[in-house]
Amino acid sequence: MASFEDNLFERNISRREILEILGGMAVAGVLDISFPIKALSAPARKPNIIFILSDDHRWDHMSCMGHPFLKTPNLDRIADEGSLCENAFVTSSLCSPSRASFLTGQYAHTHGVKNNITPWSDENVTFMELLKKGGYDTAFIGKWHMPGKGLPDLRGVDRFISFTIQRGQGRYFNCPLIVDGVNTPSRKEYITEELTDYALDFIKQKRDNPFCLYLSMKAVHHRWLPPKDLKGTYSKIDDLYLPPEADNWIGLVDNHIIYGTFGGLKQMYRGYCETILEIDREVGRILDYLDAAGIADDTVVIYAGDNGIYWGEHRLVDKRFAYEEVIRIPYMIRYPNFIRNPGRRLSQMVLNIDLAPTILELAGLRVPGNMQGTSIAPLLASKDIPWRKSWLYEYFVDFPYTVPQMYALRTRNYKYIEYQSGCYPPELYDILSDPKEKKDLYNTGLAGKILPRLQEELIRLKKETGVP
Repeated sequence: MASFEDNLFERNISRREILEILGGMAVAGVLDISFPIKALSAPARKPNIIFILSDDHRWDHMSCMGHPFLKTPNLDRIADEGSLCENAFVTSSLCSPSRASFLTGQYAHTHGVKNNITPWSDENVTFMELLKKGGYDTAFIGKWHMPGKGLPDLRGVDRFISFTIQRGQGRYFNCPLIVDGVNTPSRKEYITEELTDYALDFIKQKRDNPFCLYLSMKAVHHRWLPPKDLKGTYSKIDDLYLPPEADNWIGLVDNHIIYGTFGGLKQMYRGYCETILEIDREVGRILDYLDAAGIADDTVVIYAGDNGIYWGEHRLVDKRFAYEEVIRIPYMIRYPNFIRNPGRRLSQMVLNIDLAPTILELAGLRVPGNMQGTSIAPLLASKDIPWRKSWLYEYFVDFPYTVPQMYALRTRNYKYIEYQSGCYPPELYDILSDPKEKKDLYNTGLAGKILPRLQEELIRLKKETGVP
């Protein structure tokens, strides 16, 4: 090894340094910047923005990522006509913290939604509030699922459609909604189609302003129930390509009381894949309308998942631990008037906290200094710029689950995990040679060579991001 991670720990590139490379502009404060939209050769007109967020959708469960039988032609279309981030991650692989990070551009320890119990604070500023101040019509439609007193007082949103039934998880069939504060019965039987109908209603409105739509799906969360016409699509597939360590009884293994998968893992996995098919179909409805209305070129479409899910890997089902299956997410962006070389795949490590600054950047708006992510607009514009070579993962205790609090460092080559309770020893993996993380290197001779610098970098990132 000629050098360690290409001199990884000499420094991480800040937004100020990226800006100096792009334009030499001096700004006050490393985080208090945005790239001038003109410097990225973006259209002068502010684009429409559609962000589609799914729940528990793994990064490798799309046909464009080589899944052996799952077909997702519409999600593939976003990747083919835009850019696919092949190395996209969440900074906390749990629904509520991750969703708050997408909205705020901040780590969980900053925005305060540390798990599925700690409440959302109405003091948090979302990118939608900033877009509204910047002249956008805005709508949040779908799953909110962050703790608090029902739905929040979400500033900067013209239309707020969500649900609180089943502790905010909603139902796949006949899910009652709260439409702008009014309890409303479902119009369509299946929730993914229902939410897409409301989304299209909003998109089709006559307006003078650009719009931003935040479409948050319930799918593909447990209980993985597809619509009736897709149920059984994969019933005849015997080889589901589940990991060797998976079996039908995985739900009772290692003290993880997960989802009632006892005896039904394979059937539930089929339902998971069939439920993804419906997400893909509804995404296709939105893409088709944008084309028919002649506004596709002026519209940013972003698709992402809030975290992944284990299907037996590491003898686990669910999420929470810092392994690749759950921290990596699908993340792709289509914007024809801006992305000049569609179909390109980005290898840089992109995070959920990058979404908010990216959207503000593409809208030509200032990125606030308290956002901890970095706009990926220069990457979409094919700018050859330095990028992060490490990042911080965090997980906080989420009762009643027995997963301990942890922090992890992810670099291009390595992952180092520290557990806070002392009941688990640290872990170290070489991601390049061992992508399934089956060989823990912590107590090997290799660890002695690389571990001190990984530990030092983890300490630095915790300090830099304000971990208490």
